[in-house]
Amino acid sequence: MTRPLLRALDRSLLEQPAHEVAPQILNLLIACGERVGRIVEVEAYGGTDDPASHAHRGPTPRATIMFDRPGLLYVYRSYGVHWCANVVAHRPSEVGAVLIRAIEPIAGLEQMWAARPAARRPQDLGSGPGKLCQALGINDEHLGTDLLEPGAAVRLVRDGADPPAHPVIGTRIGISVGLDHPWRFSVPGSCHRSRRW
Repeated sequence: MTRPLLRALDRSLLEQPAHEVAPQILNLLIACGERVGRIVEVEAYGGTDDPASHAHRGPTPRATIMFDRPGLLYVYRSYGVHWCANVVAHRPSEVGAVLIRAIEPIAGLEQMWAARPAARRPQDLGSGPGKLCQALGINDEHLGTDLLEPGAAVRLVRDGADPPAHPVIGTRIGISVGLDHPWRFSVPGSCHRSRRW
């Protein structure tokens, strides 16, 4: 598969509340080396007013990066098993991040298949936060990476595809609080999403 032409992203896109940024990064690409995936599902997490957010209790050692500048990569271990990748996004003096929940594999598929031997179909490669980190090779070594910096190990870029005009909207999953926030967004009709809607 031909590697897509990647273009830099303007940081101002991420300098908004996370729940406003989230649908805007659908169809962007996340690239780690030769491996590239199109973002097809995300979830937004806010600050101290969002009980489901890691930042709910303030800048703890785990969540400090969510208070840092927009565009940084927040990587954490979920249930002690899977790495999860988040894009720090918020207004100045606020806090937030967008969890990347699913990708459509675009380039570097051979490496993705090698990293995800349990996958049986292309849509199994990145249809979940842990799966996509495994497929792309993202781990705690990438924590704090500036996703907008040219030459960074992990980059958030565009290839000309616009975000969907009418994304699918739903409640976040895998949480027991903050269920009143409809902050899960996905590309309509994508077979690469993490779960059925």
